[in-house]
Parts: sequence; C-alpha cells; structure tokens
Amino acid sequence: MASFTLTPETWKKVKIKFLRKYRELANVEISFVPGQEDELVQQLMTLVKRDREYVEFTIEKALADPEGNRL
Repeated sequence: MASFTLTPETWKKVKIKFLRKYRELANVEISFVPGQEDELVQQLMTLVKRDREYVEFTIEKALADPEGNRL
C-alpha cells in the first residue's frame, strides 16, 4: 500500500517534477486514477527501473513542497 495519497491536482504537480527528473518519460503516457496510488507506483517503478522505496520517497519529496521546483 502506498504511503501517500494523491489528488488529480497534486498528481499534476508531482508529474511535472518527475518529468523534469526523468526527461525520457516525456513521451510516455503515465496514467493515474485517484485511489490507485499503488498502480501508479508500480508503473513508475517499471519506467524508471527503481525499487518501490525510491519511487515512494521521490513522490513524498515532491508532495512536501508542491509549489517548489526541486524534486
């Protein structure tokens, strides 16, 4: 189970930060449905070839400062 909760608005901000860090994902459709954070984590794990802890940490870091530019 994911250690965070996303809304469509917060996902937009997290996605922008993720795409800044992983520019190769710019042409990849990353889908998110509210309440399905685990599926999002699984999808991102596959795309960035990192483990669950790293992906969740990265999302949580983005959520800590949603208005900032840093990830």
